Amino acid sequence: MKKTFLFCLLPLAALMGQTPAPKANPSKPAASKPAAGKPASPAQSPAAGAAEESAAPGSEVPDTAVVLTVGNEKITKAEYERFIASLPERAQAEAKGPNKRRIAEQIAEIKALAQEAEKRKLHQTEKVQQQLAFQRQNVLASLLVQELLANSTPSETDLRKAYEEKKSEFETVTARHILVRMQGSPVPLRDKEKKDLTEAEAQAKAKEIQQKIQAGADFSALAKAESDDTASGANGGVLGTFSRGQMVPEFERAAFALEVGKVSDPVKTNFGYHLILVDEHKTKSFEEVKPELEKRLKPEMTRKAVDDIQKSAPVVLDDSYFGKP
Repeated sequence: MKKTFLFCLLPLAALMGQTPAPKANPSKPAASKPAAGKPASPAQSPAAGAAEESAAPGSEVPDTAVVLTVGNEKITKAEYERFIASLPERAQAEAKGPNKRRIAEQIAEIKALAQEAEKRKLHQTEKVQQQLAFQRQNVLASLLVQELLANSTPSETDLRKAYEEKKSEFETVTARHILVRMQGSPVPLRDKEKKDLTEAEAQAKAKEIQQKIQAGADFSALAKAESDDTASGANGGVLGTFSRGQMVPEFERAAFALEVGKVSDPVKTNFGYHLILVDEHKTKSFEEVKPELEKRLKPEMTRKAVDDIQKSAPVVLDDSYFGKP
């Protein structure tokens, strides 16, 4: 039996945006960071997008046309689209996307089963009445949270305070590096005929390169000649601009602590030893991050509003029945 599609209410935490987006995993080597200036994958052309939009099924169907019939129930296009518009955003996106027909088929399946349940008068039983009553409360509670979230507007003062508190998160570094790999590194040997250096040998070689730079050698030229990160090495060691959380921790700590124009001592990671040269430290301005801050603060404000509502309706649980908290 195929799985029935259920338009379940989103959990409270999801509605309020409390589930954080997964943090970028800083497990990639600094060496694997794409070089600045590398072209991104070509985006779809506007013409192609317009062609897809014009070809969308149902665009020429009049609002009064019956688009779905289940038993004796007939649903027009306008009625169906009003129903879809009443659903949570994620469900709406699913119902309007490539799976549009499949979703309609699953809605029809639910309606057919519900019609049969009513014929059998299942909705008149006490058990079902209790479930329906709770579902009504669940829907109302979810709608209230959505309304609170939509109406939550952080003040300029709150936004600036959050900016100062989280300022370090908006720092970026533009840097170059030279990698000397060591045994066990996930970075492949650039020349299979070359010796696979031990950790001590890799550290010693990194120090030799550092001394050459201190003596006046060009960092970019040495990166091209010596770096085992062939991707960035070919471009003079350029890593581009990155923020916190994008590099492995050891590399990140060194890069963000380094002065502009200074070359680091050899920094050990599981990929080998890195020499880092920082070209720029920058902190995004308040105006640049204001939209992101608003997005972060709205769920916090909604959570506080929900807490205030719950406090206005005190809840008492019988410890002898439910157990102690």
